[in-house]
Amino acid sequence: MDRRTFLATAGAATIGGAAIKAAPLVALAPAVEIKRNFGIQLWSVAKMLSADFEGTIAMLAGLGYRELETYGPYPFSDPRQIESWKQTAAMLGFSGSGFFGMPRDRVKTIFAGHGLRVPSMHTDLFTLQTRMGELAEAARALGATYVTLPSLPADQRATFDDYKRAADMFNVIGKDATRHGVRFAYHNHGYGLVPVDGKVPLDMLLDATDPAHVFLEMDTYWTTAGGADPKDYLARYKGRYRMVHLKDMKGQHRFAGDGGAPSDWISMFPHLTYLGDGSLDMANIIAAAQNAGVEHFFVEQDRADDLMVAITGSANYMKKIGFE
Repeated sequence: MDRRTFLATAGAATIGGAAIKAAPLVALAPAVEIKRNFGIQLWSVAKMLSADFEGTIAMLAGLGYRELETYGPYPFSDPRQIESWKQTAAMLGFSGSGFFGMPRDRVKTIFAGHGLRVPSMHTDLFTLQTRMGELAEAARALGATYVTLPSLPADQRATFDDYKRAADMFNVIGKDATRHGVRFAYHNHGYGLVPVDGKVPLDMLLDATDPAHVFLEMDTYWTTAGGADPKDYLARYKGRYRMVHLKDMKGQHRFAGDGGAPSDWISMFPHLTYLGDGSLDMANIIAAAQNAGVEHFFVEQDRADDLMVAITGSANYMKKIGFE
């Protein structure tokens, strides 16, 4: 089971939207000086998009979001991923993904009509390996730079040697993406941070991949849950991280295990919250990300007690610290 399938079956995307409510903010760190746009990973509002695609896009634009990150599968995705999604969708109670049953150009028109850009498309490993041409064509049509893997399948990260093989695989995918005029990025979900014989698997993977062809997407919540400091990784791998998923944490919590099992994620869900409602050093993490060369900042809400409060609160926070 991959990360997104698990989140779906755990109810991460089953929250509908009520009327927008005001979301209180806690005291904030000093404002970010350079104003930049902020965006949202569309998985955060997957069920809402399935019910009313254009209405949801208009709502996000109204809240101040200016960039979107899509999620697959897409009509051109590898058949194995499409079949897997069908099984997941049956459990979710909705089936929307990719272009949500519309022609790609229609989706592009809707996004543009609300002043929204798409810098990144989340996709799956099968599609990256077998459908790069179709994926890159779609990315270029939408104006996306990055084709991004949201997680490494569990059977490919069971051992330290698996991470070595993953690095080789990422280098091949990255070079293929470059040949097709796009950039490959990897989003780590918080695993690979526990040392094995004194070596951190994620560090080895990052060190063994080619910076010219393999880019990174930070997740503030899951990196923290794995026991690492996002600011440290942003500083050590300056120039590698080009995107960030932003979400906050109530209190200070860590995975019970190494972050690789569903039980680790389940135990962390109750502590997930929106920006400004938690305890992460979010403003300074964002400042560190800007200093490290991050180009795109996406709010992501894997789950929420009240989704509209969460995505409204996060948008308000980003505007409060100087984004627009």
